[in-house]
Amino acid sequence: MKKELVTAGFVFLSLIWPLKASASDYRYSQFFIFGDSLSDTGNVFNATGGSVNPAQAIPSDPPFFQGRFSNNKIWVDFVGEELGLSPTLSTSLSTTNPTQGINFAFVGSNSGQDNAFVSTLPGVQAQVDLYQQTLLTNNQKADPNALYAVWGGANDYLFGNVTDVNQTVSNLSNAVESLAQSGAKNILVFNLPDLGTAPLVSQTGNASTLTTLTNNHNAALTSALAQLSNISFVNIITVDVNSLFNRVLANPSEFGFKNVTTPCVIGDTINGNIVSVCDNPDDFVFFDSVHPTSGVHKLVAETALTALRAKSVPESSAVLGLLVFSTLVTVAMLKHKQKQSALTSVASQTPRKQLFPTAILK
Repeated sequence: MKKELVTAGFVFLSLIWPLKASASDYRYSQFFIFGDSLSDTGNVFNATGGSVNPAQAIPSDPPFFQGRFSNNKIWVDFVGEELGLSPTLSTSLSTTNPTQGINFAFVGSNSGQDNAFVSTLPGVQAQVDLYQQTLLTNNQKADPNALYAVWGGANDYLFGNVTDVNQTVSNLSNAVESLAQSGAKNILVFNLPDLGTAPLVSQTGNASTLTTLTNNHNAALTSALAQLSNISFVNIITVDVNSLFNRVLANPSEFGFKNVTTPCVIGDTINGNIVSVCDNPDDFVFFDSVHPTSGVHKLVAETALTALRAKSVPESSAVLGLLVFSTLVTVAMLKHKQKQSALTSVASQTPRKQLFPTAILK
């Protein structure tokens, strides 16, 4: 019986202490994003006068959605909604208090210090440097309860003529390591989709070269992140966008898409020379010649949230509290059962009249 009670206690523990916590159960205090146009929710749009003349900003609205290089929300929006967080744009810091995090991503950002289109805008590593400078200015460390995201490298290969992945991967891994050394604990890191499948690339005849660069980049990034995983108390969460895109392109109808080869928007979207826009963007994988539609971004967000659930665990203090609580419950159950057994034994050996007063027996 004692063995059964102990077992029951640990079954109870398993019910109140799940092995994995869902993204909605794991509470992040803030959300910080470092990246390029795949993550920019309006920084370049703001910097190019989007609040004054959205039709002349980059990207122009319409057909692009409120500063995003897509027809609607992007993965940052979807993940933020799931986590209940709305990061402030870094270009809005002078007017807005960033209580729920900051989005540092800029359209055109390379993996390092520079931008592929505007020299004064920061690359991914420069964005992390800017964040660290802000921390130093305020004598702070990175919030360990926040979620951080790093996604970059595509512009190095598409517009930077980079043919060696080592420097690009080094820039990204250094950015991740810098965040970890600053105190960041939970860091999402995205690999690249097959750049050779982008309509822009397929039109130039360099598809095989870009596919090879993508594969080499992702392999090197995986290796670099594996080395960083040895840093104490850092939870590096990898998001396999490459596999997701390959599945979508191989079976588009399964995900609700009809067109995987041509973009919805035809023309030079950076300079605003748009020739035509389709009527049914939700049927397309690509909104313009490089960037995916909102439907694809939603799949990216779901992939990121799945990765979060797979690697998120309750805080150590919460785990300890649950363990102590379940142990106390188990001990109490044992004592209660032992007391009941003792009373039963005494009752069986004692005459009934000695157990109960005569008045009650009457």
